[in-house]
Amino acid sequence: MGLGGPARALREVAAAVGDLAVPLVCGGCGRPGTSWCRACADRLRDAPRVLAPRVEVDAPAWALGRYDGPLRAAVLALKEHGRRDLARTFGEGLAGALMTLAQWGDLPAGRRLAVIPAPTRRSAARRRGGDPVTAVARVAVGLLGPRAAVLPLLATAGLTRDSAGLGAGARASNLAGAIELTRPPPDAVTAAGTVVVLVDDVLTTGATAAASTRRLARAGVGVDAVVVLAGA
Repeated sequence: MGLGGPARALREVAAAVGDLAVPLVCGGCGRPGTSWCRACADRLRDAPRVLAPRVEVDAPAWALGRYDGPLRAAVLALKEHGRRDLARTFGEGLAGALMTLAQWGDLPAGRRLAVIPAPTRRSAARRRGGDPVTAVARVAVGLLGPRAAVLPLLATAGLTRDSAGLGAGARASNLAGAIELTRPPPDAVTAAGTVVVLVDDVLTTGATAAASTRRLARAGVGVDAVVVLAGA
């Protein structure tokens, strides 16, 4: 008798034990037995929605969906509860949204695509085992082909307060001068024919997107669009 049967049985037992330790549930609605159910997947496949941030952003802003219900739960699971498996789910959604915006003509035609993750505090990234937005961006770029690249160029100064709970004005003041470049932008990102997209998890007031686009502009990088996983 071959080893295929016993080996398969051992894998099934290991998976069952793993499910007992960390139950497999949908990251959006909590449905058991799947990491991302069909109903939540349908929500993420909706057309991108245009946003109107309270803080003026020097680029059109779009979201994969509204920051409520399953989408809000999934973003929080990715960011705060270690659901790194959802990076692929959101990366696929981001890639689809970028292709849709290109088909609509809301992204300019270009030879290259540069995806720049919005800044995060280094302490938060360490606590989360890496930046979730960068992980999502890398999945999307992997699906979009060799002419797309992730460029982690932005970081937030360590003394900046967490923006949670702050209003639009307070968020803008909190971020004024606090976003820095991690390295000089490569020549390719400032060259003609490169489409630049700033990506973030959630857009609430628009303060982070506004400060980020301004900082990139001072470095000679023009942002063509802001795309977030969810818009408040």
